[in-house]
Amino acid sequence: MTETVTYVYAVLHSVEDLETALSGVRGVAESPVRLVPEDPGGALAAAVSAVPSQDFREDALRRHLEDLDWLEAVARSHHHVIEILAAHTTVLPLRLATVYRNDERMTEKLQADADVFTHALKRLAGYLEWGVKIYVEAQPPEATGSPATTEELGPGRAYLQARRSQRLSRDESYHSAREAAERIEAIGTSMAAGHARHRVQQGELSVGSGENVVNDAYLLARETAADFRTRILDAVGDLPDVRIEITGPWAPYSFADLPPAQPSAPEPAP
Repeated sequence: MTETVTYVYAVLHSVEDLETALSGVRGVAESPVRLVPEDPGGALAAAVSAVPSQDFREDALRRHLEDLDWLEAVARSHHHVIEILAAHTTVLPLRLATVYRNDERMTEKLQADADVFTHALKRLAGYLEWGVKIYVEAQPPEATGSPATTEELGPGRAYLQARRSQRLSRDESYHSAREAAERIEAIGTSMAAGHARHRVQQGELSVGSGENVVNDAYLLARETAADFRTRILDAVGDLPDVRIEITGPWAPYSFADLPPAQPSAPEPAP
């Protein structure tokens, strides 16, 4: 029999029919998702699955985190479960690959940090996360004017002029991006209950054209989200060479303030 540990997706408020909503839902390692309550009839619970312990021991997990295919599969399953939960109740998403030795240890955690979890869930009730990314899309030199030809200037001067055109185009694009960031942040300050700044996405993580220069998240009340999106797009519509990507709504991943004791690595299996 395969030894297992308890994989935790989120802490949440127990609500009626949530177990029914989770019926048939499978998470990481295709394992069924279930609820572990703080205590019988308690307000708090954790959504968990039993996963093979050999995949989540510290040494194995360190190797897995360098395997993009494995990491993507776990991330997709993790977020899939959280989105289902968020459609029914307020959730406090936990970090990817958070595991406990067994359900009993998870119950102990819920009981020990019940006040902290309850406060965080109360703060997030009625709110969802929206992502705002800004991309710089600098135009090629020929789009900024009609530079002289090599025959007119000679190869050396023509090269320098082309480089100057590139630099001017890049500077103008970044100026537009800075202006867009300031306008969006001003809107966020007036409307959002929270603002988180993430590392910009590069390489395989960057989607679409251009260079990602801002990758922010905003915590918004459900009823203000549509107005937030409209105001952002209206505010930056006159800025050239920038692309704005607004995503959501998501569960409030960026605003889950966890207790300090929350483990960053799995507990050792017995």
